[in-house]
Amino acid sequence: MGSRYTVRLVLAFALVGAAGALLTALLINVAFGGLLGGYLDQQQQARQQQIVTLLADSYAKQGSWNTADLDALAPSMMMNGTEVKVEDTSEHTVWDLATSPGGNMMGGIARGGMMGGSALGSARRLPITVAGAVVGTAVVQLPAVGSLPSDAAFRDSVNRMLLLGGLGAGLLAMLLGVFFARRATVPVRELTRTAQLLAAGNRTLRVEHRSDDEFGAMATAFNSMADAVGEEDRLRRTFAADVAHELRTPLMILSSHLEAMEDGVIDVGPGAIASLQDETQRISRLVSDLEVLASADAAHFSLDRREMDLAAEAEAVAAEFSPLFAQKPVTLETRSDPAPVNGDPARLRQVMANLLSNALKFTPSGGLVRLSVRRESGHAVLEVADSGPGIPEDEISHVFDRFFRGRGSRTSGSGIGLTVVRELTTAHGGEVTAATAKSGGAVFTVSLPLAAAHVPGGAGIGRPAAAVH
Repeated sequence: MGSRYTVRLVLAFALVGAAGALLTALLINVAFGGLLGGYLDQQQQARQQQIVTLLADSYAKQGSWNTADLDALAPSMMMNGTEVKVEDTSEHTVWDLATSPGGNMMGGIARGGMMGGSALGSARRLPITVAGAVVGTAVVQLPAVGSLPSDAAFRDSVNRMLLLGGLGAGLLAMLLGVFFARRATVPVRELTRTAQLLAAGNRTLRVEHRSDDEFGAMATAFNSMADAVGEEDRLRRTFAADVAHELRTPLMILSSHLEAMEDGVIDVGPGAIASLQDETQRISRLVSDLEVLASADAAHFSLDRREMDLAAEAEAVAAEFSPLFAQKPVTLETRSDPAPVNGDPARLRQVMANLLSNALKFTPSGGLVRLSVRRESGHAVLEVADSGPGIPEDEISHVFDRFFRGRGSRTSGSGIGLTVVRELTTAHGGEVTAATAKSGGAVFTVSLPLAAAHVPGGAGIGRPAAAVH
């Protein structure tokens, strides 16, 4: 891929250079042709004036048209195949260069040699003036402008120079193209090599290219993707290790109890069966939590969104949990203001249930849990606060990690519930945070965007606080 890209860049440089050189050659040729034509035309006019001057001097010296004296001028006039006739004032031809003694032979030589068979231009009639009086007319016919072999040779030499210059420019452009293309494709080749090694399993390599151009942005994006892949690999390994660890303990207990029963060390009675049942339920809860987590991971693609009142759902979940809180006993206090959101009711009820379940676990008997819903800056804010021991400062950043259980955890659990809360909240375009209140106890806050139609609206009518024991 990199080599094909380099070849295309080289060809592009070469074509641009050749096209530039060709265009320059054409423009120079057109401009030079016009200048050369003008110069040659001026030369012809000067030649014609020279011939008229020679004829006028002959007339002035002889006092009339003298063919013998004019014959003497023939060699100087027949250069480059010029044809000259002299007419008197009555327009009678008094002398013709072509028929003068030696003029015919010399003219043929001139036309055949110097002119190379070039065509003559149109004849011009020029007055011959002596002492202010017209004494005759010179009919002068010179070779057509640019038709002389010397003119054509000069033009051909210029064209050859332009052609060679164009080829040289194209070759130089190709060489520069090779140089710059190889330099420009260095990050592409590096990116390709790193991507191939990354695909082969080396997750530590990164692209070292650093610049502010598009290649730099591409390298940065690739490195970010590689970091994400590496983090996913790490999480997958950690996840597998954590699952194995969580399953190993109950399985070992089950295995040891069954072996003890088989060897007769433990009697097969209600107590032993109850112990086995507890471990079986522990495994079942772990498997169930894993299913919930997998469902939360896929929530981005399976949300059944609709407009719903987050406060009403919170009240419903609180009513479902009231028997569990009363059994401990822990007071569950709720306060909610209408907060329309665009979400999946079942998923958001799952978020609330996990937060309430977590609060119930860590709140001692006689404690208090507060569930509230309010509007704040275009968001619906769900808050669950408890009067438990709170969260140590060094654990706050890890409470949403999979399988994480703090040092102060005194209850069983897989450590997945809060991870599910984060995944489902993120799937709804919201965010969840954890903190320890100044008065003690943990505070979990879920913030979700209000439904679009209700963002500019007011606060609505609040529901009064209610306590469940």
